[in-house]
Amino acid sequence: MSTTTTPLGGGSAPGGTWLARWEPENQAFWEREGSARAWKTLAVTTGGLTMAFITWFVVSALVVRLPQIGFQLTTGQLFWLAAMPGLAGGTLRLVHMFLTPIYGTRHVVAWSTASLLVPLIGWAIAVQNPATPYWVLLGLAFLAGLGGGNFSSFMPSTSLFFPKRLQGTALAIQAGVGNFGVSVVQFVTPWIIGIGLFGSLAFVGEPQTLTRAGQQGTVWLQNATLIYVVPVAVFALMAWIMLRSVPVTANLRQQFDIFRSGHTWAMTSLYIMTFGAFSGLAATFPLLIRQVYGHLPGAPDPLAYAFLGPLVGSAVRVMAGPLCDRVGGAKVTHWAGLGMAACALAVPFFTSPTSIGEFPYFVAAMLGLFLFAGVGNASTFKQMPMIFPPRQAGGVIGFTAAVAAYGPFFFGMLFGASFGLFGSPNAVFYGLSVFFLFNVALNWWLYARRNAPNPC
Repeated sequence: MSTTTTPLGGGSAPGGTWLARWEPENQAFWEREGSARAWKTLAVTTGGLTMAFITWFVVSALVVRLPQIGFQLTTGQLFWLAAMPGLAGGTLRLVHMFLTPIYGTRHVVAWSTASLLVPLIGWAIAVQNPATPYWVLLGLAFLAGLGGGNFSSFMPSTSLFFPKRLQGTALAIQAGVGNFGVSVVQFVTPWIIGIGLFGSLAFVGEPQTLTRAGQQGTVWLQNATLIYVVPVAVFALMAWIMLRSVPVTANLRQQFDIFRSGHTWAMTSLYIMTFGAFSGLAATFPLLIRQVYGHLPGAPDPLAYAFLGPLVGSAVRVMAGPLCDRVGGAKVTHWAGLGMAACALAVPFFTSPTSIGEFPYFVAAMLGLFLFAGVGNASTFKQMPMIFPPRQAGGVIGFTAAVAAYGPFFFGMLFGASFGLFGSPNAVFYGLSVFFLFNVALNWWLYARRNAPNPC
């Protein structure tokens, strides 16, 4: 569909929602007005996406503290709470993937960012009462998945604003910085809950007593979500005021054409390998540390280390974008997949520890997984805009991101089952290594080998 046609019902007047024309591949247009608007849009939507990831993963930081403040929850219930945002995020992404060509960047980004206020405020209230029913906690965990859904409308929107030669860099910046939200929430939570941040304001609530290793302290667990309320509101307002929508439109029926291409399913599998693993491991890393090393003397605080994995994966995703633009996404995906397989096979060597001295090796193997997953996240998003035309590329990006967003849910379920059946997470890591190697072969055959039918 044309990128210069004003959609039906769209306004081209200043202050309207839809731009009158958009030609990013036209160098004169790009230099005159396209570049400035594209980078401004990227900045605003990336800020909103970071808030979305924070909301999506805040439950993973809360669940390890809930038993310590009096919530009576089993290990299985804790893994379900950590998994539920992934179930919601994937499901909501299946909706979000269709929204941008229908409603436009401005409306979608503004309203979806504002929706994050619901789970943030809800969790701030719920954690103050250990008698909060489990079904309420599950519902709030599902609502946290609103943040996960946003990715599948934000990223396709960004792909429309940039020329193909810059899409690898732009998408890597947006997704990588957005992914930093995972590290932010896991890094900030341990110390922000330890201070009376809001003083004596009555609406904030009372502190809770936390018991850990026989020691008691005072925490304000509601701070873990309340601190993001104002930034979320600000980014939602900025999106409404500053953003406009590219005139690339399609109704719901037209967007289903992506499912007739085999490349849609191949790229979905590749993105499950990379982002599915990244998101799934990020959501379960704190509980993995607790389950594997929590029984040892001098056991580590899971949240003191869990943020490192998402931090590494997010940072390398940003840095890998320009590399993918230079050498091609398929080649980078090939080596990223091999690295992920090697690290997945290394982790089980350190999941039956006899001393805390094995913990650094466990963390190193996990960080290797996050690193290669981050590289693969960047490279697969470079491949998709090269394989598909702009509107279809946006749809494929949205769909693959939707399916991969189930990572936290499935990883939570798989690790819970593995611990229940075998007493360790090893079965999951062995299965992952096989899946990673399958995707390496798939990518090599279709995209990376010499004379591949679709080099990208």
